[in-house]
Amino acid sequence: MTKIGDSIPDLELEAFLGDRIEKVRLTDYRDQWLVLLFYPSDFTFVCPTELQEAADLYEQFTELGAEVLSVSTDSAFVHKSWHESSKAVGKVRFPMLADRSGRMCREFGTYIENEGLSLRATFIVDPQGIVKLIEMHDEAIGRNVGEILRKLQALKYVSDHPDAVCPASWKPGAEVLKPKFDLIGGL
Repeated sequence: MTKIGDSIPDLELEAFLGDRIEKVRLTDYRDQWLVLLFYPSDFTFVCPTELQEAADLYEQFTELGAEVLSVSTDSAFVHKSWHESSKAVGKVRFPMLADRSGRMCREFGTYIENEGLSLRATFIVDPQGIVKLIEMHDEAIGRNVGEILRKLQALKYVSDHPDAVCPASWKPGAEVLKPKFDLIGGL
């Protein structure tokens, strides 16, 4: 299972993007931030609200040098059908990955074995392919994509400013902390 500080696996999956189905490799996104949005299933109730919110904020993610990928165990053809039939999902301009075998979900620890579905989870990966954030929760509640964007901004800031850390609820332009290390090497 992928943990904070791990390199992401080099997996290739089919993805629906725009009007086509193509192969996507996770390593294709090296040198940029990556936001992975795992969700249970297409044609459900909560999932389209999250994907619409991600689509609405997508330009802000790309301005930060990030790509968003959504991931479920549905096929790329099901993604295409959902994209064409849902006003909310029709806004999506990022790749929708099809993890039919559940391999990617298993690698990232989101797979629900007895259901063949993924938990609702978010991973943020830095440009070197290292996992920096993991959030995972029950499928009955949706995530706040605006908060994911804020956390990406904070991760990017501390990556660019290694002498700084961001306090709770930090937003761009707010004060950061510049801790001094003590003799035993902690903060």
